[in-house]
Order: sequence, then structure tokens, then C-alpha cells
Amino acid sequence: MILTDDHVHLNHKLYTDLEGVLERAKKAGVKAIICSGVNIPTNREVLELARKYGPLVKCSFGIYPTDAIGKGGEGTGLSPQNEHFNVEEELEFIKKHKGEIAAIGEAGLDYHWIKDDALKRQMREIFEKVIECAEKTKLPLVVHSRKAESDCMDMLESSKVKKVVQHCFTGKKKTVKRGVDLGHFFSIPSAINRVPQFSMNAEIVPLKQTLTETDGPYMTPEPGRVSEPKDVLITVKKIAELKGLTPEEVANQIWLNFQEVYC
Repeated sequence: MILTDDHVHLNHKLYTDLEGVLERAKKAGVKAIICSGVNIPTNREVLELARKYGPLVKCSFGIYPTDAIGKGGEGTGLSPQNEHFNVEEELEFIKKHKGEIAAIGEAGLDYHWIKDDALKRQMREIFEKVIECAEKTKLPLVVHSRKAESDCMDMLESSKVKKVVQHCFTGKKKTVKRGVDLGHFFSIPSAINRVPQFSMNAEIVPLKQTLTETDGPYMTPEPGRVSEPKDVLITVKKIAELKGLTPEEVANQIWLNFQEVYC
């Protein structure tokens, strides 16, 4: 059985034994991992991890919505964006390294942390620039849309981005269906057994538009422990249960989906 984790933060400080994490992933059958950046320093970190641990580990460059407007949280365990986030320069960095990255993301909108209308507008302006970069580079776009799912869908619907991955999507059922109709892929995290939203997503989204992720070390399958790439097997088994398929059938289709999106 071939497994994939298309969204994890291997550069997080909680991964104190990265070699062990990767070894456990390989033993579980994980053949591809995408390590996601969120800001300028982490984009450089994930690039180095991909260079060191490829081809198992690939990377994506992120322009996280709160970091991009200077409102990123401290103490997240990831390298903070301490300096001004020059979005235009970072988009040029993405273009320069497009041959070394699997995707752009995570990027998008976050209305959970940001309530101010002016800051929301600033996020939308930045996301529009990110969308344009994805259009020009023809790279997949991995979308963070917390409490802003409809606005993200509106912006993506009017774009020319060919491959969109909805990461840890928590929108309403009708918005999930809208994304499906637009041809988006939905990445289901390993917290599927304890977060009903993700089971709902897995039921609604066709298997041919489904991917698996951990968002590690976040979205843990069990409280009190760190999630890691091997945990995508939990997602595969749950999807198989929901769809009346074998885990092998689910894993094989998700492997094909991964190749379609990222390779």
C-alpha cells in the first residue's frame, strides 16, 4: 500500500527526531511527503529539507495569510516572520525556485484570527497576487481558508488556476460541493476520527478528488501526541470505511491523485 502526506511541517520544533519520523513513515508505506512553508524563513527551511531528504520529501512555499500581513502568531513552534513580509519579493523567490517545489501554499485567507475589515481586504489583495503567481507558474495552489471559505471559493472560481488543493477544509457542506464542482482536491487530515467535519468531507468528495495529510504536528489523531506522516494510514482506513472500499483501493487512488496534482 502506497501512502502520501501532502501537508506537514517537518521543520516544527516538536519534531526532535526527524530521522525517526521519516523512518516510521517509510515503514508505514509513505512514499511521498510535502513539507509546507508558511513564511519567508520557513520556506527556506523546507527547501533545505527537500534537498536533503528528497525524493521522499518535497516542499511547498507558503504565504500564510496572517504572516503576510504581519499578524502571525508567536510561539507556534515554527520560525516566526520577524521582518516585514515583502510579498512581491517572495513571489519572485517562488518563481525562481518553481522547479524545486511541488506547490505554492499554504496561502489564502483567515477570518478566524483576523476580524478587522481593512486587514481582511489586505489579505484578499495578497491572495490575489498569490493566485496570479500560481497561474503564471502553473504550480498547484494549496489553500488555507479558515472561516473564509466562501471568499476563497469566489476568488478561485474567477481564476485560471488549474490545480487547487483545499487543505484541512472546514466549510459548510454546500461549499464543499462547490469546490468539488470546480474540480478542487480536498486533503483530509489524520484527525478524521475525532473531527466530524473531515468525515463529512471524505463522504462528499469523490475519491478521485481526495488527498491525505497530517498537517503535522497539528491535527493529531489522538489528543496528547504529535501527528506525523505515518498517521495518514488512519485517514485511508477511515475513508475506506466510509466509502465501502478496501484501504488498498483508497490508498492506490490517492497515490494516483497525488501524482496528478503534484508530479
